[in-house]
Amino acid sequence: MKSFVNFLSAFRIASAFAIIPTLLLGWYWITFILYVLASLSDFFDGYLAREYNCVSKLGGVMDHIGDKLLVANTLIILSVVLMFLLPAFIPGFPSWTIIVPVILMISRELYISGLREFLGTQKIEMPVPKARFSMGKIKTTLQMVATCALLLGLCMSQLVLIPRLEKFAIFTFFGLMYGGVICLWLALVASLWSATQYTMTFIGHLKKIK
Repeated sequence: MKSFVNFLSAFRIASAFAIIPTLLLGWYWITFILYVLASLSDFFDGYLAREYNCVSKLGGVMDHIGDKLLVANTLIILSVVLMFLLPAFIPGFPSWTIIVPVILMISRELYISGLREFLGTQKIEMPVPKARFSMGKIKTTLQMVATCALLLGLCMSQLVLIPRLEKFAIFTFFGLMYGGVICLWLALVASLWSATQYTMTFIGHLKKIK
């Protein structure tokens, strides 16, 4: 079971890199399916590791790397694609509404990693909060919802060329795009809130360092 759990983490890492060419080549349906499977693997590897008590240091590292790569790679490439594509479908669409939250959320991940790295040099751990509805988990959920909505919106843009599906595709496209952007900003709020919590924990540990 431990090997299977590590395989799921490795699959997520591989998916994070596979998403880059599929998005850039316009294979939006493949990207969407790949992202959904990778996101599900994130849930199942954690669940199986806890259920069968097969948590390992290697698995923990792979899980962490897979999560960060999947989010960062997908959001960066997605924001680049949408920056050029959305104005063609929605004239005057402000691209910064996608780019700004993506930059800030990735900056937040680097910031938290920096705090952890410093505390690691002092032999101090800063674990992820285990609360059922922690801001970090809410942030992750909103990121996944936003990314799925935006990716599915791109898929709908390809159905516009099919006469019988044109109206449905256009209506769904607009709903998913605006809904995805809203979720992206909500994820940013949760991300910054979570960063504040980590900062307060970090300051508390700093007081113990002589």
